[in-house]
Amino acid sequence: MFCTGIENSNPTIDHGRTRVDEMESCQFYARWQEDLALVRDLGINFLRYGPPIHRTLLGPGRHDWDFADATLAEIRRLRIVPIIDLCHFGVPDWLGNFQNPDFPARFEAYALAFARRYPWIQLYTPVNEMFICATFSARYGWWNEQETSDRAYVTAIKHIVKANVLAMQAILTVRPDAIFIQSESSEYFHAENPAAIGPAEHLNSLRFLPLDLNYGRRVDSEVYDFLLDNGMSREEYRFFLQHRLKQHCIMGNDYYVTNEHRVCADGMVRPAGEVFGYDEITRQYFDRYRLPVMHTETNHNEGPSGQEAVNWLWKEWANVLRVRNNGVPIVGFTWYSLTDQVDWDTALRQRNNRVNPLGLYDLDRNIRNVGRAYRQLIQDWRNVLPTQSLCLTVPVVMPGEGGDVHAEAQRDKAREIVRSETPQPSTQAS
Repeated sequence: MFCTGIENSNPTIDHGRTRVDEMESCQFYARWQEDLALVRDLGINFLRYGPPIHRTLLGPGRHDWDFADATLAEIRRLRIVPIIDLCHFGVPDWLGNFQNPDFPARFEAYALAFARRYPWIQLYTPVNEMFICATFSARYGWWNEQETSDRAYVTAIKHIVKANVLAMQAILTVRPDAIFIQSESSEYFHAENPAAIGPAEHLNSLRFLPLDLNYGRRVDSEVYDFLLDNGMSREEYRFFLQHRLKQHCIMGNDYYVTNEHRVCADGMVRPAGEVFGYDEITRQYFDRYRLPVMHTETNHNEGPSGQEAVNWLWKEWANVLRVRNNGVPIVGFTWYSLTDQVDWDTALRQRNNRVNPLGLYDLDRNIRNVGRAYRQLIQDWRNVLPTQSLCLTVPVVMPGEGGDVHAEAQRDKAREIVRSETPQPSTQAS
């Protein structure tokens, strides 16, 4: 799957007073028809996209589907396969932020309503980059709740991951053959000196926390103590062990030049640049979860020569091939996003309206060098093994084929699997 994405981050800053809406900043609301046509012009058949939750989910059971209806109808007409991104770093104002204990149930209801309205959609990323969302909101103090404590961080993690799990369960009741592609940031923390080994090991354990909980994997003992010391109850922890949906998932992982960090003895971190790279870090995550993999995000500034992003694309693609040649089942690659972005040079912490040249197209919708290079890469590699396999075809059912006999048989089989996974009520007398 060669893929790109529509940047739809929408966190709040200024303690909830200001919404940073990248769809607005990047002019997608005004130019969505043009943008979707550009996806097809590049030869891309898969698109990470989701309607803005803060404009769609207006209140409990209240939705404005107009924009989603229009854009998804055009995506379907163009025969683009959407990977639906339901929550991308922000929640509606009426829900507040990720400290709100109501968020998981409200998000579950939203996911169910979405799946019922668009039953032809099979691929989902319910909550994007759970690690980054919790870290930036409740550890660094940059977004949403803007908290900086371990307790706030654990609260955000448990609410975000529970929301993701409940959303997956809800979608499966409508689309039992749904496939969930977790777009998660793949990180590594390097100890700067011997005194930093302990802090680095702690951070390297925490980098797995959202996926451990999401996939029902028992966390490391140190992390378990950390969770209980900071507000997660044993019952809350057991929820994740008892709701294991790993078998419906692809481990989507994101890698940027900013994903590796140097750790000081006092626990402070600073950028390390690319040290291990995508191949090595992906191997670490694959060894832990043993799931098919998709490279769900990367990009790079175009750079002063105009070739820096092209060189990064080549390097990431070489890493994808290396991952595949080493036996990891990798099913897709993504340059994120379709167009340039705005204010990501300050991680959306400030409204500077500064354009970041990261896209396949600039904000005037002129193709960048990396856009031309990606189009050529797709033409060269689309039908060449081992980058694709008939045994690893996603989605199982294409959007326009949902009514045929094969698709119905696939769904019936998936429905039986889902039914067998659902815990049955106890018949033992009380």
